[in-house]
Amino acid sequence: MWVLRPCSIMPKTESCNSSLFEEKVTDIVGLYLDPPERAVVLCVDEKSQFQALDRTQPGLPLKKGRAATMTHDYKRHSTTTLFAALDVKSGMVIGECLPRHRAREFLRFLRRIDRAVPGPRDVHLVLDNYATHKTTEVMAWLEKHPRFKLSFKPTSASWLNMVERFFAEITSKRIRRGSYSSVDDLEAAIYDYLLQHNAKPKAFTWTKTVEDILARERRALNALDEIRGNR
Repeated sequence: MWVLRPCSIMPKTESCNSSLFEEKVTDIVGLYLDPPERAVVLCVDEKSQFQALDRTQPGLPLKKGRAATMTHDYKRHSTTTLFAALDVKSGMVIGECLPRHRAREFLRFLRRIDRAVPGPRDVHLVLDNYATHKTTEVMAWLEKHPRFKLSFKPTSASWLNMVERFFAEITSKRIRRGSYSSVDDLEAAIYDYLLQHNAKPKAFTWTKTVEDILARERRALNALDEIRGNR
């Protein structure tokens, strides 16, 4: 189950008191709790800097009377970026590893999504305000593919994008304790995890309403104002 975490303090332009913040939260939470008919809602993001770390010795698994082990020293073998799109309804993940995360790579991933989601269903994407998501090339492609609808989350609100929960799971369950002699080895492990995940997908459950989120944000900002006033 998805657990809502307190978000970072927002810039004034997107604080919980601003209509812009409320509008974005309402849009995205509405997609989670009441998705449009005949449409697919995908949470999209890039997880960059997945490092291929080659441990000097193999780690030993957890067993009775002994904790799992992992050496502190390692060799670095470059990095990869995982582009992922989490289907909110099914829990399935469209994923692709690419060497960088520029607009060119994002466009390639959009085309991958376009092929994976059969028409004529609309595709609603929840994503952040990363610059590569808003380039001229990306906007031109989106104009030619009107079934794609973009919903940008507020600044510093990564907790609002459910694909972040998937990134946390693949990191803790597969990547963090692994040992990889090359980027190819690391990417093979990522694709294997995706294959196993999609064989038995499990959707995350969003439980917080817009009213819950805004009320919590107001309490947090009021407490911050009190702290600042007492200084």
